[in-house]
Amino acid sequence: MKKPPRRVVVTQKFFDDAAIAFLQDRNIEVILPNLPEGKGEGDLNVEDIRLLLEGAGGWVVGHARITRAVFEALPDLAVISRRGVGYEKVDVEAARDLGRVVAIAAGGNDASVADQVIGMMISIGRRFQEAQSAMKAGKWNILVGTELYRRKVGIVGFGRIGRSLARRLSGFEAEILVCAPRLASEDIETFGLRHVAFETLLKEADYISVHAPLTPETRHMFNAAAFGRMKPSAVLINSARGGLVDDTALLAALESGQILGAGLDVYESESDPSKQPVTDALIARHDVIAAPHAGASTHEALARTNRIAALCAAEVIDGGNPPAACIVADGRSAPGS
Repeated sequence: MKKPPRRVVVTQKFFDDAAIAFLQDRNIEVILPNLPEGKGEGDLNVEDIRLLLEGAGGWVVGHARITRAVFEALPDLAVISRRGVGYEKVDVEAARDLGRVVAIAAGGNDASVADQVIGMMISIGRRFQEAQSAMKAGKWNILVGTELYRRKVGIVGFGRIGRSLARRLSGFEAEILVCAPRLASEDIETFGLRHVAFETLLKEADYISVHAPLTPETRHMFNAAAFGRMKPSAVLINSARGGLVDDTALLAALESGQILGAGLDVYESESDPSKQPVTDALIARHDVIAAPHAGASTHEALARTNRIAALCAAEVIDGGNPPAACIVADGRSAPGS
């Protein structure tokens, strides 16, 4: 297999000087191109990507859709290094078939996302947005909220972010319920968890935070039926992926008072523009705390994920291996690669 070109193209914003210097110190050229006018990463087509990446051995990327056609158009591209942990927009099977490596920045944004979830839980429970809006209108009436202290918190999925959230919740003396395919005995002992079925979690939890991958099986796991089983005082937080929650059903549940509130950092409209009116209606509500898919966007988390993404790209270009937790696909041993 021929050596990859010693050039990395970075199409993500906020790639910092330290990460650039790290690559340059390894004798790797760093290119930060201007995207075509009016286009973000997610809007790039195959030809856009080919023009940006031609001659590159590595690509530090965020939200672009990377199909088999993209890989075929870029025969020199050895490694896709995502500055994030999701990879549903990458054709992983094509990467393996064509001898490429796909890596994620595992461990880089756990803390920032977990912090955001805690902030959303407290903000909704204490009715911060509603109170501030009332104060702006000259109404200083006290709105009575609810505490996170010693409440039941359900976590759906228990990977790196779920564990980071559990560590923070222990400070609130929360009772933590976890719905996940598997749960290590040491996690149960460390955090005092209860491993429960999804139906139990829906029925008992005061707060629910979603940290599952988006798959055909998990799509719309929070639907009208699920909201009907939750407490009227329950709060849902989705900082994982749009599509795990049926946003139309969530809007209906909030409008009818089936649940108390929601914290949203991801939306179905991110991949389905026809859902934008639903997103607009959700973020306009006083019982919703919303962010623009920004859970990983702190100075500290960006510095960590930039460095991890740079490391993964450099290791592959140098013929080595990224950290095992970061590797999603490695097709370098595939026939013909």
